[in-house]
Amino acid sequence: MSEPLWPRRPRPTPGPDAWDLGRWAPTRAADLTAHRLQLSAALHDGARPSGAHEGAVQRLTMAFEELASNALRHGRAPVEVTVTTTGTGWLLEVSDAAADSPPIPAIGRDPALGGMGLFLVARICDAHGWTVDDTGRKVVWGLVQYTRDEARPEASRLVPRPRGQAPGHSRRP
Repeated sequence: MSEPLWPRRPRPTPGPDAWDLGRWAPTRAADLTAHRLQLSAALHDGARPSGAHEGAVQRLTMAFEELASNALRHGRAPVEVTVTTTGTGWLLEVSDAAADSPPIPAIGRDPALGGMGLFLVARICDAHGWTVDDTGRKVVWGLVQYTRDEARPEASRLVPRPRGQAPGHSRRP
């Protein structure tokens, strides 16, 4: 049996030099846009580590929007989002109170119907998963290495394509 697309596994330990880039508590979809813009502004106004690639910034902000919107739609309030800078990347953590509801990708759904965020995040992050923390909250996480524009090639090869999506095809919003 193969590993699930969104495995339950501990999130990476950020390390001693880690620092929080930001914390947000969105309550509605409109908050996500404002929070994503705040994150992007911070990354373009000095909070970006030296050597961080612009492609990595774009991957992080996209993963931020996708995971946080999933938590608002499918999780239970309160939703909390944290981005932590590690030695070589950013750890994105999105938590909600629905510990009994793991992230479940839309298997068998036509991509034209939407709901492909978990597939997308799995492809653009260098590592991903979910866990339940010590307080009983579900934490869905993604790790973006900021030293490269794109995720590790093997990371995207391991992610199956949703039904109806041809190899090399990407759906544009």
